[in-house]
Amino acid sequence: MNIVIFGAPGSGKGTQSEKLIAEYGLEHISTGELLRDHIARGTALGKLADTYISNGQLIPDEFMIDVLDDIFKQDPAKAEKGVIFDGFPRTVAQAEALSELLARYGSDVHAVVGLEVEEDELVRRMLERGKQSGRSDDNLDTIKKRLEVYHRQTSPLRDYYMGKGKYHAINGNGTVDGIFGDIKTALDGQKA
Repeated sequence: MNIVIFGAPGSGKGTQSEKLIAEYGLEHISTGELLRDHIARGTALGKLADTYISNGQLIPDEFMIDVLDDIFKQDPAKAEKGVIFDGFPRTVAQAEALSELLARYGSDVHAVVGLEVEEDELVRRMLERGKQSGRSDDNLDTIKKRLEVYHRQTSPLRDYYMGKGKYHAINGNGTVDGIFGDIKTALDGQKA
């Protein structure tokens, strides 16, 4: 089962991804972590990614698809075992490209978990995360840019995946375990 975990920055995608991995034995692909690793190592990919991320912009579609394709080329079993995509796709064009990529490996996106959280709570969470982790992109100016980009470019994915019957709206407020219980109920109901 390939799952996209979807939601605004700060909605809890990383936290819930960890629980999904443990529950369903999925591989984890966090495009944000991949890109931050490249940035930290100063690779050419990281330098290019940093120019976009530091300005609160999305990475170009072709660039991210090439990164993902490279991951599957190195380990084709990932697509067969099941993957949770954390932070990707972020646009309808990326969603279409992801389906095409997975089709080359005999798979597809099976479910989209949409963590829905109010904007004031998102800002509060990211500012708190920035204090604790030191993430440079968790400052108020960048947060506002990221949320603006999310609303303009990423939120149409909700409608796209709803139209395909794959979107599961999950209230992203509450306890980590309570939210995960709602996710599990939605996914287990889909498999039945």
